[in-house]
Amino acid sequence: MYRTVNDFIADWSVASEGTLRVLHSLSDDKLDQAIVEGHSTLGWLGWHIATSPAFFAGLVGLNVKSAIEGNKEQIKVIDIVETYKKIVEAVKSEAESNLTDEKLVEKIESFAGETTRGALLRGLIDHQTHHRGQMTVLLRQAGLPVPGVMGPTKEERQG
Repeated sequence: MYRTVNDFIADWSVASEGTLRVLHSLSDDKLDQAIVEGHSTLGWLGWHIATSPAFFAGLVGLNVKSAIEGNKEQIKVIDIVETYKKIVEAVKSEAESNLTDEKLVEKIESFAGETTRGALLRGLIDHQTHHRGQMTVLLRQAGLPVPGVMGPTKEERQG
């Protein structure tokens, strides 16, 4: 749970940089990669990570719009990356402008019942980390480069 806006902004910045490294490893021809048929694909997970922060932001009272436009079946890597970059900046800007340390500890109602804004923002980062981890498995399965996010990958150590 976050108790200060500065702590959230610092973590959001680090987490989003790691997520961008993963998104930059995507390839248009591998967006349909899934662990097994019928499960989430790299493309779906990338688009979900790029758009879901608007949901969490809305829960805490921030005005962040998700850029869902066009046919999601025709999404390209550049669309995912650019959408994510925009939403990262929007969350940061809205948090800096509209949140206070006092607001972070206020109790609010959410999909999970009563909680605090700071807990929901922690949930945003945890949600992103969860899906980013799924993506790294699929990147390796697809034969794409796996970037180090929380430390170096096997490929980076063999340099």
